[in-house]
Amino acid sequence: MIRLAYAVAAICGGLALWQSLIWITDAPRFILPPPFLVAETGWENRALLMEHAAATLTAVLLGLSVGVISGASTAIALARFDGLQRLTMPMLVFTQAIPVFALAPVLTLWFGYGLASKVVMAVLIIYFPVVSAFYDGLSRVPSGMLDLAQTMGASKTRTLWLIRVPYALPTLGTGIKLAAVYAPIGAVIGEWVGSSRGLGYLMLLANGRAKTDLMFASLITLAAMAIALHAAVSRAVRNFR
Repeated sequence: MIRLAYAVAAICGGLALWQSLIWITDAPRFILPPPFLVAETGWENRALLMEHAAATLTAVLLGLSVGVISGASTAIALARFDGLQRLTMPMLVFTQAIPVFALAPVLTLWFGYGLASKVVMAVLIIYFPVVSAFYDGLSRVPSGMLDLAQTMGASKTRTLWLIRVPYALPTLGTGIKLAAVYAPIGAVIGEWVGSSRGLGYLMLLANGRAKTDLMFASLITLAAMAIALHAAVSRAVRNFR
């Protein structure tokens, strides 16, 4: 209840700040629509918003699933094979130096305007945070636990699965929570570059037709979806601790 009260207070404060900004700047509605107009537009177009939100959510969930599984698998492989870590980590860091917007047109060219390019974009954004967080946890196992396992004759593989992986699960949970926030960004970027469905596409369509209220409604729908996804993932990874 306390968290809910804080959330409601934060929302009310944000709406009050939004309306106050309009009063102070006297911004026209096509530049900054008032909250009540956005709410009205969102309600009138709720079916349209839900249709496009479903398309975006599909891409987000698929990207999140593939990104987490591939990222966790990569981190385990890096922890198991020392030479692989020295070879692969610099390349992973290099990929993060490439702007995501620069890759989006290429991915659309390769994978088309459908769902695949949005999923790949989401995977690219969340892959490195998951790898980095989980590998960091796998590398920080207390040396006493590893020495004890070695003294008892445990192989590297058994030590990895029975000691290092369970110990690093909280950091994997942290990486998954970050991925839940980043995945919608990747999906929407893909929709901006080329798509006929999704909240990103709807934002561009509304902006091109000067329907700023619909664009804000789409943005708020996306934010609410991201917050709900993060809350669900946070609840799911509590068992990791």
